[in-house]
Amino acid sequence: MTTKIRSAEEAARLGHPSYVWQAGQERRLTLVRSQVELENARILVDGCGIGMYMQAFRRFTPHVYGIDIDPPIVKVASASLPLLTVAAGEHLPFPADKFDLVFSHEVIEHVQNDRLTAAEMVRVVRPGGRIVTFCPNRLYPFETHGHFWRGKYHFGNTPLINWLPDPLRNRLAPHVRAYTAAGILRLFNNLPVKVVCHTQVYPGYDKIIARCPGLGRHLRDVTYFLERTPFRRFGISHFLVLEKTVP
Repeated sequence: MTTKIRSAEEAARLGHPSYVWQAGQERRLTLVRSQVELENARILVDGCGIGMYMQAFRRFTPHVYGIDIDPPIVKVASASLPLLTVAAGEHLPFPADKFDLVFSHEVIEHVQNDRLTAAEMVRVVRPGGRIVTFCPNRLYPFETHGHFWRGKYHFGNTPLINWLPDPLRNRLAPHVRAYTAAGILRLFNNLPVKVVCHTQVYPGYDKIIARCPGLGRHLRDVTYFLERTPFRRFGISHFLVLEKTVP
């Protein structure tokens, strides 16, 4: 499924996802399944894009809802998926305690108010339900959303931007956040949740494997091994699982 992106800069601002389901996404789905019971679960994909993860979750349950702030993207996804709504993560159009799982994949870094978005995810998940979030890790050596220089957006992976002090980093990448381990947890301070799992993961390297299979697979094997060591802290994304506590 494809759709026309208005511009690379607009895509960066809105956080448009990849349009192809690959091994990296399948691995992330496996990580979710290791932490959440998906069979017949009521799931919200918060920032669903064109609906790739919605389609994946529908292998396990028909009760998969999605929201996204971008109407053209939602229109594309609605051609093959039900239960989609145009909405912002800061104002979810659902009652409290509705979902067994709220899933946010590389989305919270793009919203206007990440603290309010976190609170809304907690509000709509039921007590005992779980929130699963993937989001950019500040310690990863590359900024994968591109950068701005002299008012012009440059697409691609930019080294070391996220290692700069905040004032410099935020001038080069004002369109996206990257979180330290403490920073992503801070969004959920004083909310009724407990941490079930928090770690960092490395990329799937699908594009590198497609171009250079041997190199790509070696890189994948090495970095997936690093996930079992303290060097996991340099992975591309945080993998955070929270459980809503019973009042």
